[in-house]
Amino acid sequence: MSLATVLTRAQFGLDAPLVRVEVHCGAGLPQLSVVGLAEVAVRESRDRVRAALAHCGYEFPAGRITVNLAPADLPKAGGRFDLAIALGILAASGQQPLGTPDAIEFYGELSLSGELRPVRGALAAAVHAVRDGRKLVVPLQNADEARVARGASVAGALNLTAVCNGLKGGAGLDFACGGALPDCAQVTADLADVRGQAAARRALEVAAAGGHSLLMIGPPGSGKSMLAQRLPGLLPALDDHEALECAMLHSLGRDLPPVAEWRRRPFRAPHHGASAAAVIGGGGRLNPGEISLAHHGVLFLDELPEFHRDVLEALREPLETGSVSVARAAWRGHFPARFQLVAAMNP
Repeated sequence: MSLATVLTRAQFGLDAPLVRVEVHCGAGLPQLSVVGLAEVAVRESRDRVRAALAHCGYEFPAGRITVNLAPADLPKAGGRFDLAIALGILAASGQQPLGTPDAIEFYGELSLSGELRPVRGALAAAVHAVRDGRKLVVPLQNADEARVARGASVAGALNLTAVCNGLKGGAGLDFACGGALPDCAQVTADLADVRGQAAARRALEVAAAGGHSLLMIGPPGSGKSMLAQRLPGLLPALDDHEALECAMLHSLGRDLPPVAEWRRRPFRAPHHGASAAAVIGGGGRLNPGEISLAHHGVLFLDELPEFHRDVLEALREPLETGSVSVARAAWRGHFPARFQLVAAMNP
């Protein structure tokens, strides 16, 4: 067999479009080509995969190897395709059976020793895989995250050898579904810690009850930041849908909290020197900004007059619509951003 196809998914904001990794092993001078609008990190998988296969005891095929990431017009970034490329090379060279290739999706970055390293956006990929009725194989560190998606059948693997053994019918891949999210963890920042400040406490309670924005003006050291940090403790815990939505956003930003804290309202407090892309979203990989990471929670802007004007002006539409659309030359994405704005400033 000189042609093999392995399924995986790209990361495109909260969307995770399906990517077919097509591998062809043919005659010719030894060469490995990766095509399909792959960025630098994806093209570098050639060296990672070659070293991982050799370290795990597999033979790297001699000849011309072509790896096509379809669809070809979809940008691909990151090391999440390493595992799928390695399995495709093994299957195309006849060293590894894939079983039912249309039933399982594979994610994971390979180290030079063949170990699987975690990737961003595993939860978003799991949600989309469930809709298509497929199982997932992910790095062991991403297994708990991916199992949060309702109905997801996920197997966490430590290395490439474990994945290959599991596909052959041996030990190494144990597919399991996750349970319900635990109850909200105990609040650490409690309004009971604040002594006095009756008027400010009353304003905080009214803002929490009505979902209002809040501006606190007072001299340094009067307790503005302390009060703002305790607003999430007055809000109800996130329900299942809200918690999953927030977790998907944080999964894209590499700051996913422990599962026990997923029902807690997020609290984000960017520095006043943050750029518009950091607060609103965007950047080279279309990452969610602070307003999206504060979705269903609180965005706290301390030292409000020190923020750049373009950052404050950019908050107008998200505050009204509860979402933000980020457009770049090569990227276009949509993120939810329904947050409660709390700001503080000196007189």
